[in-house]
Amino acid sequence: MRGVIGRGQRTGHPARRLGNRLKRAALLSLAVLLPVGMSVAGPDAPASARFDPAFGFDFWVESPEMGAIKSRIFRAADGNTGRVVYALDGMRARDDLSGWEIDTDVARELTKWNINVVMPVGGRSSFYADWNAPSNFFGLGSSGSAGDASGSAGDSGSGLASGSAAGLGRSNTYKWESFLTRDLRWALRDRLGFNPNGNGVFGLSMGGSAALALAAYHPDQFRYAASYSGYLNVSAPGMREALRVAMLDAGGFNIDAMAPPWSPQWLRMDPFVFAPMLRAHNTRLWVSAGSGLPAAADGLDMHTVNAMGLEALALVNTRAFQARMMSLGAQNVTYDFPAVGVHNWRYWTDEVYRMIPDLSANIG
Repeated sequence: MRGVIGRGQRTGHPARRLGNRLKRAALLSLAVLLPVGMSVAGPDAPASARFDPAFGFDFWVESPEMGAIKSRIFRAADGNTGRVVYALDGMRARDDLSGWEIDTDVARELTKWNINVVMPVGGRSSFYADWNAPSNFFGLGSSGSAGDASGSAGDSGSGLASGSAAGLGRSNTYKWESFLTRDLRWALRDRLGFNPNGNGVFGLSMGGSAALALAAYHPDQFRYAASYSGYLNVSAPGMREALRVAMLDAGGFNIDAMAPPWSPQWLRMDPFVFAPMLRAHNTRLWVSAGSGLPAAADGLDMHTVNAMGLEALALVNTRAFQARMMSLGAQNVTYDFPAVGVHNWRYWTDEVYRMIPDLSANIG
């Protein structure tokens, strides 16, 4: 497939400037976000009027490492079982519902296109990766006491104070990649008849980089992958420390438990590093990030300033990934860089709607 130059894209972007831009963006984001609290996928909020319990249904699957994990399933309008897409959440993923269901109506539109939707629930700060160890700090839970289990499944707080020694990823080790590509995949086939091959996967923020990783390492399962405002160059200068701060704020998770710095495990998570695999597999990709400039409807408060800084960082990361893919001669990517857009659900919803025709043509 031909690559597509997205809206607002400038050609001839000098790759040699990306390193300096990444440093500046990371430092700017840290400077802006540290005083106000980092909100990587928008602030937690109660389930909105979008949530309709009669529309989707709960689908529980056992993970040998993590226990019972819930997903939400939305059936294609025509009842087919061959066209399937997974929707991955952001860094503040909750344990009751996916942000895609709480804050958007994309499942309804996808099912109208005769696509079955799978929304894994949970995975806060996980990057949907197989972690190296349970998240702790010097053997203590993130609240500072190994015996403190005050955190609840629906906890909407942030930072170290909201964490605890108990809970998914703390009392056990996150193994999300294994769950999505092994346990959930085959349970969907065996219990619902879903096609385990040629699926799509999309995600926002941390879910964006995870979507590309799943497609790179499991090309038989994922033929299509999309990243919205993703962090696609996590080994760039300053990125690990920026993500460290984000994960501390989004539930008090320790990035060092996920993967040691500069280890093969860490590099394996970096889309910039595994980009040649996506080209070799000819995985159909949709990659987007906003400009970091807000619309009038966003207002101008601290949440918007926060979202501007995060999107600016995501944009530089995404442009670096674009430059990497272009250097490889990849022709399997659609890029979309809207002139207005910050790090929030409104823009990610719009991006899904723009992507759906391309997704529909390339899965199943």
